[in-house]
Amino acid sequence: MPPHPSSSVQKAREDLAGRLREIRRDAGITGRELAVRCGWSESKSSRIENAKTPPSDADIRAWCRACGAEDQTSDLIAVNRQSADAHVQWRRLQRSGLRRLQESTGDLYQQTNVFRVYVSDVIPGFLQTPGYATALLSSIADFRGTPDDVSDAVAARMRRNAVLGNCARRFSFVLEESVLRYRICGADTMAAQLGHLLGVMDLQNVAVGVIPFSAERTAWPMPTFTIFDDTRVHADTLDAASTLTQPSQIELYARAFERLSQAAARGAAARSLVVSALASLD
Repeated sequence: MPPHPSSSVQKAREDLAGRLREIRRDAGITGRELAVRCGWSESKSSRIENAKTPPSDADIRAWCRACGAEDQTSDLIAVNRQSADAHVQWRRLQRSGLRRLQESTGDLYQQTNVFRVYVSDVIPGFLQTPGYATALLSSIADFRGTPDDVSDAVAARMRRNAVLGNCARRFSFVLEESVLRYRICGADTMAAQLGHLLGVMDLQNVAVGVIPFSAERTAWPMPTFTIFDDTRVHADTLDAASTLTQPSQIELYARAFERLSQAAARGAAARSLVVSALASLD
C-alpha cells in the first residue's frame, strides 16, 4: 500500500503500526509466533507492523488477544477507523459550497443527546443568528474562494440548529470572553447576536459559561472543539476538520472541557459579561 497523500493520515497509520509492534514486543514474542497465534502468515504481521497493510478490526482483536493485551483493543480499533475521512482538508469539504457542509452534520446532530462545546474564536454555530452566520460564512467563503452559496448555507445552519429546541437534548457551552467582543460583523448585527445569546441562556436544556479575561485558570485557551456524547470529538484547524473517536482522545477532550468549565462564570455573572460586551458596542 503506498503512503497516504495526507501526511497526518499516514502518520496516524504509522503510529498505529508502532503501537502494535510495541504490544508484540512487550508480550515477548516474535512476529512468527504472533502469526502462528493469529493463524496468518508471518509476512502479514510484518506488513501490518511496517504500515504497509492497514489491519482490519478483526486483525487488531486477534493481535491483542495473541499478546494478552485485550484491554487495548477498543482504543486501537478506534485509531484504525480514523481513516482519511477523519482528517479532511477544508478545501475538499467546501469545494461544492458551504450549504452541503452544513447539511453533512445533520444526522449527527439528531443522534446526539449531550453536546459539549468550547469556543475561543466565534459564537458557536448552535447559537448564531442568521445575521451573524451570514457575516461569518461570507468571510469564510471569501477567504477560501468557495462557491458563493452563503444564503443557502445560513438557511441550512438554522435548520440544523433547530435541535437546540429539543428539550430531550442537553447542551453545555463554554465561551472565552473574547468571543463576545470579536467584531465578526457590524455593530447592529453583533448587538442582535448578543441579545439572542442572552435569550438562549434562559433555556432549560442549555448551560452557558463564559471564561472572563480576569479568571485564574488551570487550562489555557485552546482551539475550538465539540464533544458529541462520549463517542466523538470534532476539532478544527485552519486547514482541516478532524474527527476523533479514540476513547483516549475523547477522554482527553472531556478532561479539558471540565477544566475550562471550572474557570467559567455562570448565571448572573455570565449574563453580566454578555451585557458588558453589548454595552461596549455603543
